[in-house]
Amino acid sequence: MAGIDLMRPLEKQRAERFSGFCVVVAALLLWAVWSEKGSAFDAAPNRSISVVVGFSPGGAYDLYARVLAKYMGKHLPGKPTLVVENMPGAGGLKAANYLYQVAPKDGSALGTFARGVVIGPLFGQGAFDGTKFSWIGSVTDDVNVCLSWHTSQVRSWNDLMTKPFTVAGQGPQADPNVYANLVKNVFNAPINIVSGYPGSNEIALAMERGEVDGVCALSYSTARTTLAEKIKKADIDIIFQAGLKKAPELPDVPLLLDLARDDKQRAILKLVMGVQGMARPFVAPPGLPQVRTKELRTAFAETMSDPDFVAEAKRLNLEVNPASGEEVEALVADLYRTPRDVVEQAQRAITEH
Repeated sequence: MAGIDLMRPLEKQRAERFSGFCVVVAALLLWAVWSEKGSAFDAAPNRSISVVVGFSPGGAYDLYARVLAKYMGKHLPGKPTLVVENMPGAGGLKAANYLYQVAPKDGSALGTFARGVVIGPLFGQGAFDGTKFSWIGSVTDDVNVCLSWHTSQVRSWNDLMTKPFTVAGQGPQADPNVYANLVKNVFNAPINIVSGYPGSNEIALAMERGEVDGVCALSYSTARTTLAEKIKKADIDIIFQAGLKKAPELPDVPLLLDLARDDKQRAILKLVMGVQGMARPFVAPPGLPQVRTKELRTAFAETMSDPDFVAEAKRLNLEVNPASGEEVEALVADLYRTPRDVVEQAQRAITEH
């Protein structure tokens, strides 16, 4: 008889309990509606959002993330603070796996990692599906460049085909490893890879110290920002550029795609280099409510035209040629539709033998 008041009518007590139950249900329904349609940022003004960077501090990915984080918050409801957190490992693969599997799916975490990591799962690398990420946008497109320190024997493409060349690497799916293996296996270049460098700053120091002869490849936007003086003084030679088109500033540097000898090689190169259209990607975990994704995409787009952001990017010599979250999402979906035989050929090409 516990819970029943014998001095009050039973029907009245049941009615009161039912009424209380309805209040609880209504509250839960209102919460569900808010969680789907309301703004997480409105609910907690000035809360912080984590921006995970898949590299060590000081490199170009880190710099792009910090400049974006400085201005993007003011374009989000509640004006949250964006806090950069470095998570180096395997050329950005560690950060990608974290964002996909562990990071909260409420809009409070986003990140950036090497664009080549995105297609890693096609080759059995990475515990994620790139098409399921919540893509926020890319700050710019880019080409990769192969760089050689001036003490190396390799000063041109012809040298690269005939002379030993030791290059720095980061991890299996990082651009320096992928492109070095690509040239080694597709063009039979005598390249040796020394892997384990966490970022572009460490790679630059390794070249200066003579630990390696160069790197294949580094984003041209990184090279022209952090290595501009060394390139100008001819301490560094640019051996080739890798992308779907040449950088306007490098008209005389050979494009890897133009060096392909047949359609088979060209198809392999196009798959690997297709991600250059999203050279500085920003992404949130999968499964975000649509309203969160829309808020982040809108804030990203507004930041790209924010006069303060544009001015600082110009001052830091950062290229800004943005792609929207929708455009990046479409590009990734297209890459994931690549025929399996081409994927298998490309996988062999970018794998160290």
